[in-house]
Amino acid sequence: MRPRTLLLIFATVSLATAVYAQDLNGELSDVFQVRYASNLNKGDAYVNITNTGSDEPSDNICVNVYTFDPSEEMVSCCSCLVTPNALVSLSVQGDLISNTLSPSTPTAVVIKLTATRPPDEVTCNPGAVQELTPGMRAWGTTLHALPGTPTTYGVTESAFLPGALSDPEGNHLVSFCGFIQANGSGFGICKSCRAGGLGGAKQ
Repeated sequence: MRPRTLLLIFATVSLATAVYAQDLNGELSDVFQVRYASNLNKGDAYVNITNTGSDEPSDNICVNVYTFDPSEEMVSCCSCLVTPNALVSLSVQGDLISNTLSPSTPTAVVIKLTATRPPDEVTCNPGAVQELTPGMRAWGTTLHALPGTPTTYGVTESAFLPGALSDPEGNHLVSFCGFIQANGSGFGICKSCRAGGLGGAKQ
């Protein structure tokens, strides 16, 4: 059975999880990025990600993806291994909200990304604390209602915006995703990235 009370249970659990202890100075200003996608009941939205290689030209990064519904609940998490100069993508409908923790499917989401260094160049885990690393660039699309009758929708694309990743927020992202991995019975784990870019919109 899909768990319906995990969020309430999690709120009562005290988790002793290490936090991100790095100073987010100018060199690491791109390690935490955020944007939204709306009108998902009308069409899909897409996330495209690359690795600039700004840390080391040969270093892979993990892009950890955390998806929230409008009620601030994390509905899914997953991670993508991104090699330097590669382009990978996610469908919001097909990857991020197709296997949510709760039974409902949100029509709008907030998507948070963190960039971390895989400990062995290949292992990514959004539910475990790993070293933050620069080099992530991400763009996303969303649908907007256009003027006129009947209502039609147009797609716009913009870059994810960088944010300051506080210790409490970093701790929350990792801890809650780890809780989903351990207790979600497979629900709440979004699909990982595929090679290539996505765009356009289904209307």
